[in-house]
Amino acid sequence: MSNQSKENSYKEALKELAANCGECCGICCVALYFTKMDGFPEDKRPGKPCSNLTDDFKCKIHSDLMKHQLKGCMAYDCFGAGQKVTREIYKGLDWREHSECAGEMFQVFLIVYQLHQMLWYLIEAHKATSKNIQNQLTLLIQENKEMTKMKPAEILGVDVEEYRQRVNSGLKEVCHSLNKGLKQDKKTFNYMGKSFKKQNLDGEDFSMALLIAADLEGCSLRKTNFLGADMRDANLNNTDLSDSLFLTQMQINTARGNSNTIIPGSLIKPDTWK
Repeated sequence: MSNQSKENSYKEALKELAANCGECCGICCVALYFTKMDGFPEDKRPGKPCSNLTDDFKCKIHSDLMKHQLKGCMAYDCFGAGQKVTREIYKGLDWREHSECAGEMFQVFLIVYQLHQMLWYLIEAHKATSKNIQNQLTLLIQENKEMTKMKPAEILGVDVEEYRQRVNSGLKEVCHSLNKGLKQDKKTFNYMGKSFKKQNLDGEDFSMALLIAADLEGCSLRKTNFLGADMRDANLNNTDLSDSLFLTQMQINTARGNSNTIIPGSLIKPDTWK
């Protein structure tokens, strides 16, 4: 496959990693454990449907999540695992009508969610690094896609942690190559509440950093690395993030932006920003 064909293939793959609740049977609202403390409607054990889940797998308070301050719901993103499990792996079956496979479906979802999250980072890394490292990432991407094509019983047998270690190794290599141009090594991970307003942060390494409530308004963020950064309530007003690296939908969902905030084309601007 040519490099151009590969890039086009990865662009399509990123689209498939965007959550489409209309194609899912509400799996995340049942399979997951969540608490009121984390911004969800209630304390809920895994396997119990959320009290707001309707018979047609919609959320009856979805339009009022901000009003109820349900930041956990607003931030959550399944990386397309919900529709993958519902439509492709289980061929349109749902856990209500087929309760005998509900437990299995939820476990498969948790594995596919992790694989899709890693796939997102691998594709982003592939776009940002040299051809030498790209070859390694390509193999990991192909392996990921093959695992999510398996039958449920086979997916449950996947050694996710072993695969994660290899993915993390590849991502660390990419981050190392990106950081070679920095003037000094990173000395802190804690930028909670720090003001960077209108600063030039091009190429800065914020991987795994705490950017909670940090002020990034009007900053220059070309090739800025946000891999795994905690961006809850970070101020992204009037900021161009279109060329930033490793930004996920969940990070965007937890941050604050406005109509002038520009995000990568593979992500969706939250309604609250508009």
